Amino acid sequence: MTHLTHTTHATKNEDVVRMWHLIDVKGQVLGRMATDIAGKLMGKGKPSFSSHVDGGDHVIVINAQHIKITGRKEQQKIYTRYSGYPGGLRKQSFALLKSKDVRKIIGNAVSGMLPKNKHRDVRMTRLYIYTGETHPHQNKLAH
Repeated sequence: MTHLTHTTHATKNEDVVRMWHLIDVKGQVLGRMATDIAGKLMGKGKPSFSSHVDGGDHVIVINAQHIKITGRKEQQKIYTRYSGYPGGLRKQSFALLKSKDVRKIIGNAVSGMLPKNKHRDVRMTRLYIYTGETHPHQNKLAH
C-alpha cells in the first residue's frame, strides 16, 4: 500500500519552462489586450504560478499599428514624461505618439499592468512588438 504525502511543491527558477505566444492585435482595444499580454508575461495562467518566481512566457505582438482605443481618447489621452530638470515636462498626445512609434504605446500600457517590482524589467524584455505581420521569431513558434 502506498502512502500519500501531502506536500506542496515550491516552484524554482530552474523549473520554469517558457512558451512563445503570438498575439495579433488588429482591431483589439489597447487596455484589454495589455492585460492579456501582462498575464502571459507573468505566467498567471500556468498551474505552477508563484509570485516570487519569474515564470512568464515570451509574447510576440504583431499588427501593432491597428490597435484601437475607446471613446475620445484618440484626441484626449496625453502621455507625459519628466526629465528631472526645470521645464522638462514633456507631453505627447496619443495620436502623435501613434504616428511616431506605436510600439511605445503598447509597451507603456503593458508595463503599467505589470507589478512594480524587480521582475518588471526582465518581463518586459520578453515582449516583442512589431508593427507589421512579419516577425523574426517564426522558428520559435513552430512546436
